[in-house]
Amino acid sequence: MSAPERIPARRVSGDRDLLALGELHVEGQIREASNAVLVCTVTHEGREARCVYKPVRGERPLWDFPDGNLARREVAAYEVSEVLGWGLVPPTVLRDGPYGEGMVQLWIDGPDDEAVGPELLALVDREEPEEGWKAIGFAEVGEGRTALLVHADDARLRRLSVLDAVINNGDRKGGHLLVDAEGRLFGIDHGVTFNSEDKLRTLLWGWAGEPLTEEATGALEALRVALGEGEPLAARLGELITPAELEAVRERVAGLLKTGRHREPGGDWPAIPWPPV
Repeated sequence: MSAPERIPARRVSGDRDLLALGELHVEGQIREASNAVLVCTVTHEGREARCVYKPVRGERPLWDFPDGNLARREVAAYEVSEVLGWGLVPPTVLRDGPYGEGMVQLWIDGPDDEAVGPELLALVDREEPEEGWKAIGFAEVGEGRTALLVHADDARLRRLSVLDAVINNGDRKGGHLLVDAEGRLFGIDHGVTFNSEDKLRTLLWGWAGEPLTEEATGALEALRVALGEGEPLAARLGELITPAELEAVRERVAGLLKTGRHREPGGDWPAIPWPPV
């Protein structure tokens, strides 16, 4: 029997059968993660891919999120990203696995050393960012010194900042940004999202208060329609998050369209996650 064909991300995107129906084989565990994260291969009808499997039973209880619900939020983030049309979240499904129900997400391979894309985050010894960069804030770097934390003025990051505002991402760190071998940006780790209370914490504040792009406004308008009662996306999200959280998504989308501007920090919730990377 010939070896299964390994499927790159671009061929799996839009077709989740491999992730949803394939047989999962656990290869190892990412022990640095807060919750159980298992690295697997998934095989189905002669195809194979590497993926991440996060079983519900391995989730750490959180006071502000229902127990056993983080995996569903990861899938909900993927569903919203797909409707926005930006493909910012790797293909993600909810299914049974070797350790029960969990989230299964396509593994994203990074670029080869000789093909590494532009840097997205940096610490610089400056008061203001250089051209092509956006300021996040000052960070302590030891011995009483501070440096300016910046992110790239990058269209991919700008789209991701809009997605995060929609899903109310409470933990957008630098380590949750992945770039594949073709230069496409992905955001991962979306378990603490969709809370009905404002919990947006992100590094991507560089466009705060600036007008949304025409592209973003069009994507948000399409999402607003897809969130209407009886629409497939609304029905799907209704299976993944609570009714109050679904209504909060609608309100956040409506708010962005009304102001026409990127979200700004506000409220008592810390604006930047810690640690930021």
